[in-house]
Amino acid sequence: MSEKGLTKQNRLIIIGLIISTLLIMAIAIFVTVNIQRNLNDSYKSFGQVISKTLAIESVEITKNVPQNQIKQTLQKHSEPILKSHKDILSLEIRDKNGSIIFAAKNPQKEKSKQPSISVSSPMINIESGENIGSVTIGLSGTIIEKLSSTTRASIMFVFTIVWLVFAFVVLINTYLITRELKILHDGVRKISSKEFGYKIEGKDVSDEVRELFKEFNDMSNKLRQYEESNIDQLTLERNKLKTVLMSIANGVIVCDNNDTVSLINNHAKQLLELQEDQLLNSNIKNYVDSDGNYCFNEKINEYKKLSLEEKSAKPVIFDLKLDDKTLRAIISPMLTRNYEYLGYIIVLLDITKEAEMEVMRAQFISNVSHELRTPVTVLRSYIDTLYDMGNDFDYESQKEFIGTLHTEIIRLHNMVNDILDFSRLDSNAKIEKSENDISQLVDYCVSEVQALLKEHNLNIKVEKEEDIPMINCNYDAIARALTNYLSNAIKYAPENSTITVRLYKEEVNNQIIITVRDEGIGIAPEYQKKVFERFYRVENKTHSVKGTGLGLHLVKTTIEKHHGGHVFVNSVPDHGATFGFTLPIREEENFNEDLI
Repeated sequence: MSEKGLTKQNRLIIIGLIISTLLIMAIAIFVTVNIQRNLNDSYKSFGQVISKTLAIESVEITKNVPQNQIKQTLQKHSEPILKSHKDILSLEIRDKNGSIIFAAKNPQKEKSKQPSISVSSPMINIESGENIGSVTIGLSGTIIEKLSSTTRASIMFVFTIVWLVFAFVVLINTYLITRELKILHDGVRKISSKEFGYKIEGKDVSDEVRELFKEFNDMSNKLRQYEESNIDQLTLERNKLKTVLMSIANGVIVCDNNDTVSLINNHAKQLLELQEDQLLNSNIKNYVDSDGNYCFNEKINEYKKLSLEEKSAKPVIFDLKLDDKTLRAIISPMLTRNYEYLGYIIVLLDITKEAEMEVMRAQFISNVSHELRTPVTVLRSYIDTLYDMGNDFDYESQKEFIGTLHTEIIRLHNMVNDILDFSRLDSNAKIEKSENDISQLVDYCVSEVQALLKEHNLNIKVEKEEDIPMINCNYDAIARALTNYLSNAIKYAPENSTITVRLYKEEVNNQIIITVRDEGIGIAPEYQKKVFERFYRVENKTHSVKGTGLGLHLVKTTIEKHHGGHVFVNSVPDHGATFGFTLPIREEENFNEDLI
């Protein structure tokens, strides 16, 4: 019997037993009734014979007996008969008028016992044929009761034995069939658990079942052969797939339909900061970040509410913030060729730099907008003033106004040039180069910033080694890079301090080095690695000069991407900062790569 109730086979067996039991009971009852009826008829016949015999004998013995002695004669004759048979309870002899001539009861029986059967026979004079009376015998029915009881018991015993034998045969047959089915079921379970080659023993089974077992064994053997011939290929393909997933540059997490992680590649472990197999075979929704937040729970629940068509049409995409990293997670369904849903795959992309760039782009747009608005506003204000009231100003006032306009136009021109240079230098286009005297280039850049030096009350010192070789470079680009260094030093150097420019040759690496050192507040170590990034600006109480945040990035792009050199910064807070770059003396052929 299974957990869900009776099986169909068990129900059929029970119904068969009930029907056979009812049939056997009906036959037993029918036979018992018939035997009882025959016994009753035989018993009545027995009483009839006795009564007739007594009637004939009573006529004979009273034929020549005086009238007053008939009763005594009949009594003497009847009493031995009553005593001779226990089943005869009473005896009555009547004359032809119905009057009792003689009546007696069996003294061996209880007086209260009433006859169950009474049989009467007439007394006929044989010679004259006259009816002279009747004889009535009362029978107790003891014999018939005993016979009936014995007969019923015998019949019930016989039929009970027959039913038990029948039930036993049915149960044995059912057991044998069930046993054969259980053997077959065990074999199928072995096959389903991939025990290919398992054989069923066919002892003491029917020919049909033995043939079935033989076919099963043949199938099991073929499956084993198939497994042996394909397991190496399947293992190879599985290992290839696993190797591919493990070597993918993006993080990959494979989950089944119960959200259990069945596979996770090394890059995903690095992105999620996991140790070895920490997340493997566990629920992905239980993953928490360092702040205790469940990173995947909400989005996976949202994904699982979608229909299969919605999951297939558009993956669920969301961003995760893990400490200093920003990850983009893409959840897609995992389907078989028959579009059966097996689970889902989470692809993790490290978009930390993209996110930071997006923030810096927003800051850049804000800075550029602000920086452009300021000179444009000043230019418009001064031009409107000169246009409307220029004749009212003396020469010195007009000169002052025009000087301010000139300064703002130069500032606006420089910002526009920075933006244009960023677009041009950040592309993969090569810039034209020629042999140039770097010593002369340094002098030119220093002369260009003399006006700014005087404006800020600063001194400049130039230190150059002799015999600096010619360098193959783009003169304007290198000059703009050095001027940018000088401009930054002037912006952040305190008044009456000295800016030092050095140009020297490094024999070991066969390169020249140009440095610009100021005596300002310096740059904290945590900012030094970021100052060359695009749109990045250090903002504090000292570094409050506005700008686009592109200057140092353009220096880096010019030197490293287009000239194969290297930019660097050395600074100790409150002790100034030294910015520099290197240029190879002999240009390498393959340095023009995007190194930023």
